[in-house]
Amino acid sequence: MKKRIIKIFDTTLRDGEQSPGASLDAEEKVEIAVQLEKMKVDVIEAGFSISSPGDFHSVELVAKNVKNSAVAALARSIQKDIDAAYESLKKAVSPRIHVFLATSKIHREYKLKKAQEEILKLAVDAVRYAKKKVPDVQFSPEDASRTELVFLARVVEAVIDAGATTVNIPDTVGYSIPEEFGGIIRYLMENVSNIDKAVIAVHCHNDLGLAVANSLAAIRAGAGQVECTVNGIGERAGNASLEEIVMGIKTRKDFFEGVMTNIDSTMILKTSKLVSRLTNIFVQPNKAIVGSNAFAHESGIHQDGILKKRETYEIIDPREVGFSESKLVLGKHSGRHAFREHVEKLGFRLPEEKIEKAFEGFKSLADKKKTVYDEDIIAIVEDEIGNVPEIFHLEYLSVTSGSRPNIPTATVKVRKDKDVYQDAACGDGPVDATYKAIERISGIQVELVDYSIKSVTRGKDALGEVSLKVRSPRGSIFTGRGTSTDIIEASAQAFINALNKIVSYEKEKTKRKTSPKL
Repeated sequence: MKKRIIKIFDTTLRDGEQSPGASLDAEEKVEIAVQLEKMKVDVIEAGFSISSPGDFHSVELVAKNVKNSAVAALARSIQKDIDAAYESLKKAVSPRIHVFLATSKIHREYKLKKAQEEILKLAVDAVRYAKKKVPDVQFSPEDASRTELVFLARVVEAVIDAGATTVNIPDTVGYSIPEEFGGIIRYLMENVSNIDKAVIAVHCHNDLGLAVANSLAAIRAGAGQVECTVNGIGERAGNASLEEIVMGIKTRKDFFEGVMTNIDSTMILKTSKLVSRLTNIFVQPNKAIVGSNAFAHESGIHQDGILKKRETYEIIDPREVGFSESKLVLGKHSGRHAFREHVEKLGFRLPEEKIEKAFEGFKSLADKKKTVYDEDIIAIVEDEIGNVPEIFHLEYLSVTSGSRPNIPTATVKVRKDKDVYQDAACGDGPVDATYKAIERISGIQVELVDYSIKSVTRGKDALGEVSLKVRSPRGSIFTGRGTSTDIIEASAQAFINALNKIVSYEKEKTKRKTSPKL
């Protein structure tokens, strides 16, 4: 089976930034570019150098900082544009000048007011001029999907003869549909005599929601490069989504036989979050691959299937794209299996009759609330099991802290049964120091998994509630809660509450193992 590597040309920094409100400064562009390079993107389009001094500087900085990916700059088929692109790319290890010119009838007649032969000459002259600057030149016939096929083939053949190493076929206004767009690529493959001397690329917009589908159809027809953006951002309805194209190819290996990309898919989520944060463009929860709900399940039937065999309702392992695991969302559609599993993850082990009662309470609450939080479930479960035995009790806490050179230190007294133990420890902060001192007294070393603070009441003397999760030495997760007007004291109480649960659970587990069977 012959392998075919599809090049990923990322235009997040150029076309993606053209999304309204998505403006990026030079440093932010470099930060994204470095992440794209880590993800093993083949080509990074850094900007449109002639458009502004800021864009020129951004391309320069990206070119200077990226070593393993090619860096491209956009230019119209005008010498001053090509000169600006070349100057901005001088520090690039692998520079690419991306030249474009509209070819469709509507653009020729209304925007450019030029005949076919004039367009052909301008395109060839631009590619030849760019080729004198850099060896890697890409040409795009803008609005290719609405260009007459015979004329499009003439343009593609002419620019390849002029030295273009890549010819990109854009669906500039997202007008095409997959069968049609794949047909355009097949037509070029069959009717351009020198097609083997260049890579055929595609650049699809999402105006009809078909950008990814059109891109995949083009790959099937022979395209060797796809232009896309992280999270699918871009002009109007956006561009083809990088993550969807990459995972579409990777997931459907049966359909894309021998086809692959160089992308490290485990970095997709991290890259998505970075782009979302810096562009301030929110990723919709149901967005494929990177949305917060992409691997979330609330339906009881789905949750039961996932718990038995993940592949029943997931075609992608969430770890492949950077998620740690699937998410079972507890709501009114959830079933007992998922509820029991979640309760155990929260550190509770209940007999069947108590699980049943807790589940009834959960269902009743879920009918009233859109979202049921872990804190809600903890409250329901703790109502069922009663108070956890207080093996450890906080007697005294004194903390010293401040800016350097002071080292945060905590002195703690903890009662265990009838005896009181005292110890002190230093830490990165007052809470860390407190936890270390308590660990030394209890002899239980845990990993802090989650920690949050919220105000229970109002005012300067408001009660603060600390909720946390710890991982026990045996790997189980236990929760703890503490309330006080002093946040450090509330933190200590929450930590001790979690330790009490660990000890109680271990005692109960030992008791069950040693109990005689009747």
